[in-house]
Amino acid sequence: MFQVPVRGPRMAAAPRRRTYQQLPVWVVEDHHDVVSHIYRAMASRHLPLKDVRMVHLDSHPDLLIPVNMRADTVFNKHQLLSELSIENWIMPMVFAGHLVSVAWLHPSWSQQITEGEHHFSVGRDSSTSTIRVSSRENYFLSDALYISEQQLEEPRPLTLSVITVKPVSTTDQSTDQRTETDGGHSSKRLRSDLSESSRSHTDTVQSALGGVMTGEPKLTKDDDDGGGDGGEGEEEEGSTSYVVKRLSGFLSETEPYVLDIDLDFFSCKNPFKELYTQEEFSILKELYGFSPPRLNASEEELEECVSRRTHQLEDLEAAFADLLEDDGDETVTRWTKNPRMAPLAPLVSSLKQRDPSPDYEMVHQAGLTCDTVELPHHVSTLQEIHSLICAVQRFLTTLPPPTLVTMSRSSLDEYCPLEQVDHIQDRVIQVLQNLYGDVDLHKEYEKKNSSAQAS
Repeated sequence: MFQVPVRGPRMAAAPRRRTYQQLPVWVVEDHHDVVSHIYRAMASRHLPLKDVRMVHLDSHPDLLIPVNMRADTVFNKHQLLSELSIENWIMPMVFAGHLVSVAWLHPSWSQQITEGEHHFSVGRDSSTSTIRVSSRENYFLSDALYISEQQLEEPRPLTLSVITVKPVSTTDQSTDQRTETDGGHSSKRLRSDLSESSRSHTDTVQSALGGVMTGEPKLTKDDDDGGGDGGEGEEEEGSTSYVVKRLSGFLSETEPYVLDIDLDFFSCKNPFKELYTQEEFSILKELYGFSPPRLNASEEELEECVSRRTHQLEDLEAAFADLLEDDGDETVTRWTKNPRMAPLAPLVSSLKQRDPSPDYEMVHQAGLTCDTVELPHHVSTLQEIHSLICAVQRFLTTLPPPTLVTMSRSSLDEYCPLEQVDHIQDRVIQVLQNLYGDVDLHKEYEKKNSSAQAS
């Protein structure tokens, strides 16, 4: 083995990365449960401990951070796993050094973060020892997660690629035959061709658009994923060629990566919409509304914005905690003396008309989604689901195989409609089998459900 000469004590060689005989696919119910499977792949040396990339398909970014979690928690696996939730499981892995790049691929109905490339740092807040970010995106500002780069200790650089994926429009409406398999040989041949030649990016895109999957309908000239390429050689946002071009600089043939899929990418509900009336939502928006800073705001303005938002959220959390103990007139009156909290009175009145004992903790959680952009809500038709699955199949065909696949159902909390989730899951797994051959499928959610029923 070739060894680089070094001065001083000899350094131990990095352990050689292992490869799976079959691509593992871990299917969980709650999205943050995928973290333990990613860590297991690192422990078994199938993934490196640092600088891993993730392709993340989801209607939600999941890029928030547990607000009060101490940064050192990321180095205690069991404690970390106990503190994660569905919206905040990615960033702790970034601060721990495991993830260096995340591509968030989202459907057109999800607009929480600006489309494009984002470069910022994730580090320890020197004043609170919590994890914070230097991104000025409203997504982070509205949760009071921003601090300046200068205030971050142990900053970890993160490249975040936000990429729209639009459904494929095909001339053949019989989508049930869209993923007929030839044993995965067509996609394997394509990946082999890509790795053994210096085929240009244009050729790669043309292969993807030409229907390389056996049984897959051809696209017409104007049918590239919701409209085709734009004029003068520009790819239309969300088209297959657009997605492939955006990912071409993100992955290489040899770099390991995690393919992560939330099934609500294909059909998504805002479950709070079924819990509260439109009038109650309007009041929550008034209470929790976030006023973003102006473009090109100074550092002082950003700090003031975060401070103001922090106090707003702390007051609301305290108010609903008090109401949980006693929602009588005296408690409501005490809180509504603050003019900013005045809408609390009609909200409590409306809630109690429908339920004498409202779940105020749930009301607060709903309010936290009413800042700048509402949670996405788009229950897809069967045709839309199949067209999105076809779009995913097309761009995955051009990518090297992932090291492992993690998949979240998100159905028990109803982010993915319960009546659709099994169908979506079956179709997505079929696509993975077409692309990568026999996969090592682990339906972890079934074990969790069985344990819950037994207890």
